[in-house]
Amino acid sequence: MIMKKIYFIITAAIVTSTMMITSCKKVLLKQDIGSFNAPEVFNDSTVVKLSLDYIYSQNQPQWFGNSGGSIGSGTNICGLTEENYSDNAYVKGTVTAETVTDIGATNTSGNYFKINTINMFIRDVTAGTLPNDVKNRFMSQAYFWRAYRYFELVKLYGGVPLVLAPLPAVGTDAKTAALIPRSKTSETFAQVVNDLDSCIKYLPAKWPQAADYGRITSGAAAAFLGRVLVTYASPEFNPSNDITRWQAAYAANTKAVSILSSNGYALNPTWDFSIWKDGTGTTGNPTNTEAVLVTEFNTFQDSNGQNNNSYTNSALPKYLGTTGGSFTPTYDITLAFPMLDGKAPGVSTKYPYSLATFYKNRDPRFAQTIAYNGCNWATLGNSAYRLWTYYYYTSAIGATAATKSTESSASTTGFYLRKAVDPTISLANITYSGTDWIEIRYAEVLLNLAESAAEIGNLGVGQEAYTGLLAIRKRAGIEAGTDGMYGLTANMTHDQMITAIMNEREVELAFEGKRYWDLRRRKLLETTLNGKTRSAMVILLNNTGTKSDYLLALNTRDAQATSNLDAVYTTYFTVTTKVLDTYNIAYQPADYFFGIPTASINNNINLLQNNTWGGSFDPLQ
Repeated sequence: MIMKKIYFIITAAIVTSTMMITSCKKVLLKQDIGSFNAPEVFNDSTVVKLSLDYIYSQNQPQWFGNSGGSIGSGTNICGLTEENYSDNAYVKGTVTAETVTDIGATNTSGNYFKINTINMFIRDVTAGTLPNDVKNRFMSQAYFWRAYRYFELVKLYGGVPLVLAPLPAVGTDAKTAALIPRSKTSETFAQVVNDLDSCIKYLPAKWPQAADYGRITSGAAAAFLGRVLVTYASPEFNPSNDITRWQAAYAANTKAVSILSSNGYALNPTWDFSIWKDGTGTTGNPTNTEAVLVTEFNTFQDSNGQNNNSYTNSALPKYLGTTGGSFTPTYDITLAFPMLDGKAPGVSTKYPYSLATFYKNRDPRFAQTIAYNGCNWATLGNSAYRLWTYYYYTSAIGATAATKSTESSASTTGFYLRKAVDPTISLANITYSGTDWIEIRYAEVLLNLAESAAEIGNLGVGQEAYTGLLAIRKRAGIEAGTDGMYGLTANMTHDQMITAIMNEREVELAFEGKRYWDLRRRKLLETTLNGKTRSAMVILLNNTGTKSDYLLALNTRDAQATSNLDAVYTTYFTVTTKVLDTYNIAYQPADYFFGIPTASINNNINLLQNNTWGGSFDPLQ
């Protein structure tokens, strides 16, 4: 049985082209492995690497942080907040114990199938004859992905069954062995920390060869540990605010910043598409200093149709010949971006906010994240391209007035998502986008450190809570101001600082799959979203009685916008908003720890339901 499983893993590793973040652009060594036995496989580092590559391919996160679970598939994770509109059970408050099925894995997919594959790899590498340092490097990468899987589970349900060795595949013994009870939440987090500690201990801070770009490094493991411990210390898991948890998070994130910064990682010099560029270089030094944990994609389609992503194709307007228009930011998320002086819209006195010129004098991240009517959006190799999303009258004004979009396929919100869209990709190659997904950016590590520093009282100017925010805002292009605070207030209290950090995360990490998890771990879903509706922007061409798109007919709209976009808006447009939701958002308190599906409980009599869903398991222990 073991021999058969080994053969399956390695065969899958060879035929699956989405190998791993560092090898997906590389040609794998083709070998006839049909006659290999276990000792031959796990005594040969080249073949062991193929098996490890398969583990990467099973587990690496995709766009928007999608880990292959119930939450985060496609754009749904953005639709769980004010970032994007989506009609779903979470925002409607109709989640049941059957909704989130990540713990209900089958024998051929899901978290526990992937964990079992990882456990088999660790067992067999341990039994092999490779040198200990080589074994440790291989196993530590597998430990990372086991930690990743268990973290995905514990943040959904609380404590889960900890399977740390391969389970039998068939028979009565296999069924009995699978009846593992849930470990405490504290024990599950402790196991995640233990696995990541091994990664930090045994993995290099940077790999020596360009071909190894994107492999898990000690810095990536340390950054992920920082994320894990910030989550464990947050109010969702730490309602009594045990300060020792925040101290552990602070120590972990301090170490992560130290490892990363001493090995060439830093904020990218500019906040634009270059943050998402390919980091492959000629040495092990990072050429993309922002990219800490990366899933790499090809710029071509291989023989198995893998190794490229559909993000750019889905992001660009559909009328350009793409399948796009899928990612349409709401008007609500645009208000999260401050003005150019770093103050919130409506708060800034230097740059008053007006709905009529909503785009004017904003934090530069606004225009790099959100594409709006009249903006210059370099795309498909056209650096002069301008986006137009307005409507025009096709009949007389009044009760019988009708309007139509200047777009052949209109945005549902008046906006498109511009972030990480490659401006140079051609239409012919758009289905083979090679833009890498960065699951952890250096900016997030600074924000994790800032938050944990604030929670232990390091709040003064010059301490980490401030230094991280100031560095991120300076890089963004916000004005320093006469006080050099980039729009921040000096001497903030604890609560003010946490609010500032959460606001910064909302802007800096917008549409990166972080917002929902941030609100959830801080227990802010209800206070931030409940009772609210999401809205769109409607830009209407003023009625002149022509009953047509007369601005387009003038054949000068791009030239006028290039000359003076403000004048275009003042002369031609009326800007309003409209409500998208037909109900108020209504998150349930029970959603902070989801229910265990009935089928999973029926398959394992030892799997107790959470007490927030009528069971006896306390996810806070």
